Amino acid sequence: MIIYEIIYHIYLYKLNLLSAMTSEKKKDRPHYIDLLESGELHNRSLLMEDILRDCTLCPRDCHIDRTKDREGFCRSGDLPIVSGYCVHYGEEPVISGTKGSGTIFFGNCNLRCVFCQNHQISQPAGTLNGDAVSHERLAEIMLKLQEMGCHNINFVSPSHFVAQIVKGIEIAASKGLCIPLVYNSNGYDALPTLKYLDGVIDIYLPDIKYADDRYASTYSKAKDYVRHSRAAILEMKRQVGDLVVDSSGVAIKGLIIRHLVLPNDLADSEESLMFIKEELGRETVISVMSQYFPTHKAVRYPLLSRPIREREYEKVLEWLERFGLENGWIQDYSSKDYYCPDFEKDHPFVTD
Repeated sequence: MIIYEIIYHIYLYKLNLLSAMTSEKKKDRPHYIDLLESGELHNRSLLMEDILRDCTLCPRDCHIDRTKDREGFCRSGDLPIVSGYCVHYGEEPVISGTKGSGTIFFGNCNLRCVFCQNHQISQPAGTLNGDAVSHERLAEIMLKLQEMGCHNINFVSPSHFVAQIVKGIEIAASKGLCIPLVYNSNGYDALPTLKYLDGVIDIYLPDIKYADDRYASTYSKAKDYVRHSRAAILEMKRQVGDLVVDSSGVAIKGLIIRHLVLPNDLADSEESLMFIKEELGRETVISVMSQYFPTHKAVRYPLLSRPIREREYEKVLEWLERFGLENGWIQDYSSKDYYCPDFEKDHPFVTD
């Protein structure tokens, strides 16, 4: 078991606990259990298995037959690749709570971010991408994390394994899985795929990385990131609404958007925050992160070759205030301590 922490600073956190407690009375269990009992979860699993035969799970639309282990952009075949799993105490407070988030890290990725902090498990040159596991094994991991007392199951980098995840959920739910499910993605998700997750996923935790496709293309090889990520986030909001927490302050349903501040305003933070304000509403919960560090290939790109400056970060916080985005968290700015996991260590998120 790996336990790690990121220190978050609460930024004018104003979630409505009264509405959360009302929701608890109405919702004794996640909706995916109802879908299991009605047979709908099984039907969706079969439909998504068919998609793997001509893969369009993510916006890449590779159209390859992954059931024959042919690999597209994500370099992934029929079975899910799991790089590791752990009890995670370093997510946003409402996700980790007091008992931790049951986090499953999937190998490979449908982006090629040159600054990826998880590049050891996500990128083509990674040596620790993980092993393909059966759907039954994936279900066992979910159940084990539930038995360890985790508040939720947290799927990290799930976009290219959605079909396999749904199958794993079906198996796990039939054996007693009953805690909320978190979809923790880079935001580069396909709208048709997300529709299959309606009622399956309880909490969406997407990134909003860019507001300019030129930067998305140059630094993540996703020339259409903005269009797809915004459509995805709007669909996520439609499915789960604004964040709802229980009486203990732990998330049970809703949307949280993460935004990593990049040097030289390559994330175009003002534009992304404006989109959130105008299209999603001021009540949207946002997690703003200062942890950028020039890892992986970032040192080869002059505009990404340094950490963010304090003034760059302060500008983003000023935009938050100007737009009235008052729900969520900001990370403390630090010019010395960088958050960069090392998956070659037994405890990759713990500094020496």
